[in-house]
Amino acid sequence: MAVEQSPAESPMEAFYRDISAKSFDALWRRHGPPTPTADEVKALYQPHLWRWQDVEPFLYRAMELVKPSHEDQRRVLTLDNPSVNPMHAATHTISGAVQVVLPGETAPSHRHTMAAIRFVIKGKGAITFIDAEGCTMTPGDLILTPGWTWHGHVNQGDAPMIWMDSLDVPLVSMLRHGLYEDYPDQLFPATKPIDDSLHRYGRGHLKPVWDKTEGPISPLLSFPWEQTERALHELAQSDQSPFDDVAFEYTHPTTGGHVLPTIGCWIQMLRPGVKTLAHRHSNVSLYHMFRGSGSTIVDGVQIDWEEGDFLAVPPYAWHEHHNRSTSDEAVMFSTNDIPVMESLNLLREQPYLQHGGHQPITGQYSASTGA
Repeated sequence: MAVEQSPAESPMEAFYRDISAKSFDALWRRHGPPTPTADEVKALYQPHLWRWQDVEPFLYRAMELVKPSHEDQRRVLTLDNPSVNPMHAATHTISGAVQVVLPGETAPSHRHTMAAIRFVIKGKGAITFIDAEGCTMTPGDLILTPGWTWHGHVNQGDAPMIWMDSLDVPLVSMLRHGLYEDYPDQLFPATKPIDDSLHRYGRGHLKPVWDKTEGPISPLLSFPWEQTERALHELAQSDQSPFDDVAFEYTHPTTGGHVLPTIGCWIQMLRPGVKTLAHRHSNVSLYHMFRGSGSTIVDGVQIDWEEGDFLAVPPYAWHEHHNRSTSDEAVMFSTNDIPVMESLNLLREQPYLQHGGHQPITGQYSASTGA
């Protein structure tokens, strides 16, 4: 029942008071910023570059200070883009980190609803155990860790094992579905042969005839660098993208779809001297510069990068890449949220049509300002 209207109160004010008391509101009284058109939309936050020359010394300090234990302490440095605050992540949907496991160490098994990938940067002789399967790790390999799978790591080599982690933590946290559990022992038991999924599904167009694997998660957990590098060089001889040069998406071996429902994984090679055309899209990209050096121009700001660096590019930011070397290739691994954007019909891409497809450079990147 409506409260009696006071003499000074208008009928509309009384209406607003009455609906508010019942947890309603009127859409027409909300005066937020207008929704931009496709041409007016801008990047949601700033890009950010993490330089390997900064990452590596902190990793070595962490090697001395942090000792993984049965309580599941991980030696991980997270990549936190300050312009994404209050989130502690590289982008608003995809997080990034760098992890190191020393020779002889075991990182105990745990599981969480967040999906993860590992892209190996340095070292050899380590194995990541995912549920009942061990996956060997060498530089350039991509290892998948689907959500809610037990996973732990063992370094049986003689040098530190370093890799990039990328997870859908911000997205899952926003949906309030983050769950976590430690395994009660050191490692979840491995009952399958080492690299079992690679032997079954790692032949591209071939799979065992008795296999009936379905679902959106790739049954292939390991993508070796040797195969990836060969594919990049073969594609470079026949075709390229004007925006990404020689580029592949890692795919589900039986469906051809994305490897994970929430994380897309790309590998791309910039041939010597190549300058790509500029474009923008609604998905984020988190790059690891695996080989070479170059520049990425983001919304007119030139960001120079070297081998080992990490770069976060936000949605709707104009960007193009330049391999500064005239003799050496540059290789970039990246994760993105394309599977999510695609499933929600929110994936958009737009070419830059001015100035011959290249942005005028208006500034040089500084990590302290993001521009």
